Amino acid sequence: MRSPKNTATALESLHVPVQAKLAAAWTSFMFLYAYVDIIGFYKPGTIDDILAGVVFVFDITQVWAVTVLALMAVPILMVVLSAVLPARANRITNLVVASVQVPYATFNVVGGSWTYYYGLGVVLELIVLAVILRLAWTWPRTASPSTTATTADPVPVTVAN
Repeated sequence: MRSPKNTATALESLHVPVQAKLAAAWTSFMFLYAYVDIIGFYKPGTIDDILAGVVFVFDITQVWAVTVLALMAVPILMVVLSAVLPARANRITNLVVASVQVPYATFNVVGGSWTYYYGLGVVLELIVLAVILRLAWTWPRTASPSTTATTADPVPVTVAN
């Protein structure tokens, strides 16, 4: 007769590649980035300003729209680049782009109203950027060929009977 198995076993923890973690972090960043702006439309007067052709202190022009699209394209493309770039280029790109995004993210809180709302959005974005920077900075290294065994033939192992 078998005894009942313990159903409270440890959870399986699979290895997730750094590239997948970075792509997930950039995806989270993009959701925050987009939804802070989308929910911000509910701030009284925002839609009226947009209909009048103004966002914050900027006139809504084609140059403004191209600039905003270019700025938003950077973290959007980082989702894909984090998944497809080779490790070395991936690490450097993530370190540079996340570092540049830090001051850009803090711009949302400068000089505006609804400081708590935009402040929370910035803090959450900065947390995700910190995760991205940490993942890229601590990217696991592989052993260099000079540190591995130098013999081409494995050492034979004999088993005593």
